[in-house]
Amino acid sequence: MFKKIQSIDDKVIDNIIKIRSPLKNKIMIAASSAGNLGIIWFVICLPFLIYAPWRLTGVNIIFALGFTQLICEVMLKHIVRRERPVWSLPDEEQLIHRPKYYSFPSGHTSASFCVVAVSLLRAPWPVTLIVLFCAIMVSSSRVYLRVHYLSDVVVGMILGLLCGSTSVAIFNQVVQNFTK
Repeated sequence: MFKKIQSIDDKVIDNIIKIRSPLKNKIMIAASSAGNLGIIWFVICLPFLIYAPWRLTGVNIIFALGFTQLICEVMLKHIVRRERPVWSLPDEEQLIHRPKYYSFPSGHTSASFCVVAVSLLRAPWPVTLIVLFCAIMVSSSRVYLRVHYLSDVVVGMILGLLCGSTSVAIFNQVVQNFTK
């Protein structure tokens, strides 16, 4: 099964070059950069933190990002230790700097989809649509830039949705205990 997944991953990586263009390159570099250190998610979180009725949602997003970071970046990446596709590419094919750390699962994607999960469960649907669009852009940019395999991103999506949903359940329990 892992060989089949790797085969699909390799085909996707090999075919990325066929869809590249200067405009797409700029868009995908910007999308990926927005996901660095969760910058886009903290920016999106600011209105939640400022507007009192949505403040708990903003705090929940921050909690979800921390929880997801712990699971994905601190634990799973160092257990799996999957090499990135970009590590074997020549320098002239690089659009961004080679990340230093492991590939599986995608941290950008996990963070993005944990915010999607929190938004789905706590935010108005127009906000959720914006968050979903941003998450898709950040996640797809990681494959486009060949810093992740498709399976890294798919698992990152699942992991992010699970961590985000779990964080809402934990957060609701904590808030409920404090408001008693």
